[in-house]
Amino acid sequence: MRILHTSDWHLGRSFHRVSLLDAQAAFLDRLVETVARHQVDVVVVAGDVYDRAVPPLTAVRLFDDALHRLAGARVPTVMISGNHDSARRLGVGAGLIARAGIHLRTDPADCATPVLLPDAHGDVAFYGLPYLEPALVRDILGAAEAGHEAVLGAAMERVRADLAGRPDGTRSVVLAHAFVAGGEPSDSERDITVGGVAAVPAGVFDGVDYVALGHLHGCQTVTERVRYSGSPLAYSFSEHTHRKTMWLIDLGPDGEITAERLDCPVPRPLARLRGRLDTLLEDPALERHRESWVEATLTDPVRPDEPMARLAGRFPHILTLVLEPERDPEDPRASYAQRLGGRGDQQIAEDFVAHVRGGSGPSEAERGVLRAAFDDVRVDDTVNEVSR
Repeated sequence: MRILHTSDWHLGRSFHRVSLLDAQAAFLDRLVETVARHQVDVVVVAGDVYDRAVPPLTAVRLFDDALHRLAGARVPTVMISGNHDSARRLGVGAGLIARAGIHLRTDPADCATPVLLPDAHGDVAFYGLPYLEPALVRDILGAAEAGHEAVLGAAMERVRADLAGRPDGTRSVVLAHAFVAGGEPSDSERDITVGGVAAVPAGVFDGVDYVALGHLHGCQTVTERVRYSGSPLAYSFSEHTHRKTMWLIDLGPDGEITAERLDCPVPRPLARLRGRLDTLLEDPALERHRESWVEATLTDPVRPDEPMARLAGRFPHILTLVLEPERDPEDPRASYAQRLGGRGDQQIAEDFVAHVRGGSGPSEAERGVLRAAFDDVRVDDTVNEVSR
């Protein structure tokens, strides 16, 4: 069976206030063309179809058009909701839409109810694990605790139990939206840390033939059977080195896997430039970035006059300007943002406690209180998005 694995479309998202609607439409054109050109048997979309719980109407129209085209091509599609999606909204009409071959899996309680698709060698069971917010799904799944590994483990126990009851030779594919250990994040993904832990071990998915992951925006191989497709477009400058692709997966009669990366269209390359203003304006080696979307970081000790306007004269598609004057790290003028660079919310809070206590950091019990507070805020934000 030939599977096209994609994820993290984030329909409706912009790039530094530049609309990506046309670029997203071009990607969906490429996806439909790829399905025909490579004789794909099934498309899987591993979450974050939309960029927010209540997407703009233009994004909904784009999604609706894509579904009609896939259904018209008579190619089954299996998709799950991600942490950016409203599972309830995305899942509206799922039963009816399934009649057209579009299978939406947005309810955690249905994670062990597969979509069964046959080929010449028997059935392939596609299990959809939508994004599982631990505090909201722990009781539904009967997990021992409210953590990512616990709820995914409970969901996979259900999957393996269902698979064990199916005829010998039934192959299996799991769609999941999660941060799996070994994956490389970017600045584009929303933080899903719970209790100080975001990642789960790849071993939680043992027992199935292929795991189609979503959430991380870089295409990557965690293991031969566990892969991220990544997002089809770059959504932050931290993705400037990414090659945006989809996975074309051939699942053999005995569960063997072969994989090929297929490129997505690039609306405009990204460039991260750093240096003094005069260097960025005069260095001939930078001419290749004239048509790129540019993030420029200026290191001049003193802010130059009109830097954005001057840079735009050479790089007309410059989108963002960062000022990081060259200074000794001990210089008290070093920016607060520089001092906090690379630190998460938990570490920043712990450092603040140490600061106000004259160097004495929080106890383990106090760290637990901080973790619980951050977890509660994130859960509240998730609930508020879903209920809007």
